[in-house]
Amino acid sequence: MKKSKTYTIDAKGKSLGRLATEIASLLRGKREVDYLPYADPMITVRVSNLSDIVLTGKKASQKVYYHYTGYPGGLRTVKYRELTAKGASRALNLAVLRMLNKNRLRAKLMKRIVINK
Repeated sequence: MKKSKTYTIDAKGKSLGRLATEIASLLRGKREVDYLPYADPMITVRVSNLSDIVLTGKKASQKVYYHYTGYPGGLRTVKYRELTAKGASRALNLAVLRMLNKNRLRAKLMKRIVINK
C-alpha cells in the first residue's frame, strides 16, 4: 500500500493561474519518482492564505467564467467578483479542476485539495 504525502502551499502574493498549475501538477504526482499517468499518487495539497491571491491587471473586475447548460441559449456567465463572493475557494477549485485530465481520476484528486483560509 502506498503511503500518502502532504504538500503545503502558501498562496500569499501568488497569481491564481500559476498557483493552480502548481497544485494540479502536485496532485497528479508529476514530481514523484514513481509517476504513472493512470495511477492515483495519494497526495494531499493544503493551501493557506487564499484571500491573498493576486490577479494582474483588471482581471478582478473583468474576468468572466462561462458555463453551458446544454440547452439552446443556455450559456451562463459569472464574473470573478460574484464567484468569489459565494466562496473564496471557488475560483481556485475551478482553475485546478479544468487543468486536470478529464477522466475518472479527476474527482478523486479534487477531493484532496484542502483550503485553509
